[in-house]
Amino acid sequence: MNYLSLAFEFLAVSGLGVTRSPGNTLLGQGRILVPVRSFDLASIESLSKILGDTSQGLTGSEISKFLAECNVPDPGLNSTKWRRLYDSLSQKQQNDRCANNIVSFIQHVMRPSRHFDNQEWFEDTRAKLNKVLSFEGLELEEAGNVKQVLKTKTISESEARATKLKQNLLSRRVHTDVLYFCRAELLVDNYFHAVFEATKSIAEKIRSKTGLTSDGSALVDEAFSFKSKIPHLALSSLQTESEQSEQKGFANLLKGIFGTFRNTIAHAPKVTWIIEEQDALDILSTVSLIHRRLDGAIEAQKMYQGRP
Repeated sequence: MNYLSLAFEFLAVSGLGVTRSPGNTLLGQGRILVPVRSFDLASIESLSKILGDTSQGLTGSEISKFLAECNVPDPGLNSTKWRRLYDSLSQKQQNDRCANNIVSFIQHVMRPSRHFDNQEWFEDTRAKLNKVLSFEGLELEEAGNVKQVLKTKTISESEARATKLKQNLLSRRVHTDVLYFCRAELLVDNYFHAVFEATKSIAEKIRSKTGLTSDGSALVDEAFSFKSKIPHLALSSLQTESEQSEQKGFANLLKGIFGTFRNTIAHAPKVTWIIEEQDALDILSTVSLIHRRLDGAIEAQKMYQGRP
């Protein structure tokens, strides 16, 4: 009996079933769609270390729960989390003579709905898993499905495929609001729309904090102007000349961001507005700085009016 016959026999016995669908997706709704060749043991070890990481991985109780839900026996031979995962998954693969249940386990653990409140952890873990899965010719998509890709043979190829713009931003510790508004575009390295969505997020935050409805320069003037009035937002007490200069400079920075990037991008065709990765990283880092300053801004007019 050849490998494919064994795999299909296993799937039939396990009740998972085998179906075909358009595209290269292997998994859907928890069902194996095509047989998966056995993983190299080094890959299983690396995957186990990612999911069983001491500080960032699954908890011991989560590992027990997920293994049981996926019908993967837990030998319980080792106390460390990653060793438990390695023993369980490698033994399951040996018994099944294919890696279908390993892939199913990864999809089960990384189901997006489990991590709706921790998007940063989900994306960071997905990127790490994909570095290893690429050596098996697989990739975990944002939707939680695993698909077939060209198999990686070297670490440099794996890094090139798995390192996304978002990982570079995470390494810079960019403000989470920037990641939230840009997440869909960043994951496909779409620098043009990433910058556009990030600059839009600045205006959204100002409107949210002030209740104003204007946009662009008009919004900045309404929110930060303090000439003969109490501003909606203040970076400081505005008592000294230096503090007042800082307020004016920040307002000018906002106008510059809107004028240079947001307004231009909104009216320029994508093919004529080229933003390279390094430029996008620098722009998004500036947007991150703005978000941090907005978070710390004093909602002066609300305080003066006694509003919450």
